[in-house]
Amino acid sequence: MESEAGVYRPAVRRIHRGIAGLACAGALAGLCFQGWRWGLAFLLGALASGLNFSWLEQAVSALGPGARPPRKRLFVFLVFRYLLLGGAGYVIVKVFGMNVVALVSGLFVTVGALFLEMFYELAHART
Repeated sequence: MESEAGVYRPAVRRIHRGIAGLACAGALAGLCFQGWRWGLAFLLGALASGLNFSWLEQAVSALGPGARPPRKRLFVFLVFRYLLLGGAGYVIVKVFGMNVVALVSGLFVTVGALFLEMFYELAHART
């Protein structure tokens, strides 16, 4: 019988591919329809979203069965990651003058990738 982690590994891989695909598609659409600043801001938001998903995945893996005990700095980092991402967003918008709507839209890329995975699982469900 396959382990529980082995069951979810393909889904997590598809989610990572979905994040990358949606990030590229959104950045290209922003570039074509709104200009390079919009496309770049969307891409930066999507990168932050994907990075946050990876951090959450690492945290969940560190808490799973058979994992070595998590280090205290991992929990400290997970608590402060939103401050880090918020600070990066502030710098992107205020210092570099990027579009805030494009940046926030890019932050929803992971949500879109999760919906794509949900539809994939529903289409390939075995009863």
